Amino acid sequence: MSKKIIECVPNFSEGRSQATIDAICAEIKSFNNVKLLDVDMGYDTNRTVVTFAGDPNEVIEAAFKAIKKASDLIDMRLHNGAHPRMGATDVCPIIPISGVSIKECVNYSLELAKKVGENLNIPIFLYEYSAKNKIRKNLANIRSGEYELMSEKISTKDWKPDFGPQAFNEKSGVTAIGVRDFLIAYNVNINTSDKKKATDIALDIREKGRAKRDASGKILRDKKGQIIKIPGSLKSVKAVGWYIDEYNQAQVSMNLTDYKTTSIHEAFEEVRKAASKRGLRVTGSEIVGLVPKQAMIEAGIFYLKKQKNLISIPEKDIIGAAIISLGLNDISSFDSEKSIIENSLSAKNSLSELSLKKFIDELSRNSPAPGGGSVSALAGSLSSALISMVINLSAFKNSSEYGLKAQELKDYYTSLIQEDTEAFDGVMSAFRMKKKTPEDQKIREQFIIDSYKKAISPPLEMLRASTKVLSLIKSISGKINKNCLSDLGVAIEMIKSCSSGAVMNVDINLKEIHDKKYKSYIRKEVSSILEKNDSILLEINKK
Repeated sequence: MSKKIIECVPNFSEGRSQATIDAICAEIKSFNNVKLLDVDMGYDTNRTVVTFAGDPNEVIEAAFKAIKKASDLIDMRLHNGAHPRMGATDVCPIIPISGVSIKECVNYSLELAKKVGENLNIPIFLYEYSAKNKIRKNLANIRSGEYELMSEKISTKDWKPDFGPQAFNEKSGVTAIGVRDFLIAYNVNINTSDKKKATDIALDIREKGRAKRDASGKILRDKKGQIIKIPGSLKSVKAVGWYIDEYNQAQVSMNLTDYKTTSIHEAFEEVRKAASKRGLRVTGSEIVGLVPKQAMIEAGIFYLKKQKNLISIPEKDIIGAAIISLGLNDISSFDSEKSIIENSLSAKNSLSELSLKKFIDELSRNSPAPGGGSVSALAGSLSSALISMVINLSAFKNSSEYGLKAQELKDYYTSLIQEDTEAFDGVMSAFRMKKKTPEDQKIREQFIIDSYKKAISPPLEMLRASTKVLSLIKSISGKINKNCLSDLGVAIEMIKSCSSGAVMNVDINLKEIHDKKYKSYIRKEVSSILEKNDSILLEINKK
């Protein structure tokens, strides 16, 4: 139920002109549901890495606009720099962050690749998960020969571009677009200043491993003369040892290329074990750049379970456990609001961040939003929070898993408090559009219809989630602490209020839409959900 978020990290072949990079970034900043997270300019490499994230559709459109601006302003015929490159936009990776699968991201990448190839006349190669053959999966294979040899390369049958012309674009070069996993830059601190010891640990844990040696220490090679390797203990991990003069401390510096294969806490624990074998101790760690929230939550749950503590607690508390357990404040301060991607994207001063008194005061003012929709979402969140409390005060099999579901539902409803108000604001904005000419009126009318449809989405989501809440109540109702029965009863009444309020909000927006087919579809779904909810309530009452 997570909000869909993807990240895009295009690399532009310009690192010396601030004006050019500012113009490219201005295109990205023009989108409401996209946030520019980082701009890293390199003078010697003559290359800039830009990071932005947000709503998938807007991220793809922002990427297109940025690539277009780069093709307008960067001339590859004049480019030189230390970093390998083949185009004005050299590579444009798409990365799933939250609520979106690799498969969905591949579809987004194909949409972008097609649009760039056809509209900007730039040859496009698909790489990583988006690649259509194994050779193109590796970006290094695509980039081989770089800009200077690319004209000859793409004219061959084996290197025909996936999208765009086969003829070389001298000004813009070629671009690689594809989906890759999120890369976490992660360093573990060791209580030594000896770089060699950190390097020795890195060789033990990294996937590539170390060279195999004979009894005398000589490196062994195979029949082809290639060095024989002893694989390291961690998959999808690159690692080196280094010394940080600023801290007078050595670190094992890692790139976790797929944190779902090897998590942060698994990497931390493996370094800790390897250090202990050498008489060393891990003092803490640091995350360089951004990290997905899920990676932090998984770490927090891992350590809470090890400590035999409750895991069905607020997300913030789980992340706090991860920060302490991983020692993320050892040599620098870890700011979860800035370093966790989802937190950095969330709207500041949102309704859900207000104190209870301030929210009620805001609700009481003479503005139509927040209104009944946001209050319905609040009721759903309160119901889920009560369920979590009841579970935490009870002891039964798999209670932690049920508690986590309650916490997830609580957070989802909380996000809908703001989304409902924003959706209504969209309706008001549509009505404020100009209507001087017949064309203006036509555009305005369509925007009004679209905004009403968007306004239906939050209450409909509340209603859909209410079935999950009731199903959760049904699952735990015969297992809970008897002293909590009244609390569970209140949770039932709150989710019923949420459901009723959601239906009212769907209906009032639906009245403004004249698309009979759409209205029929929505009403059938509402009716189906209510029928299912009534059935679950009957089963709960029997218990």
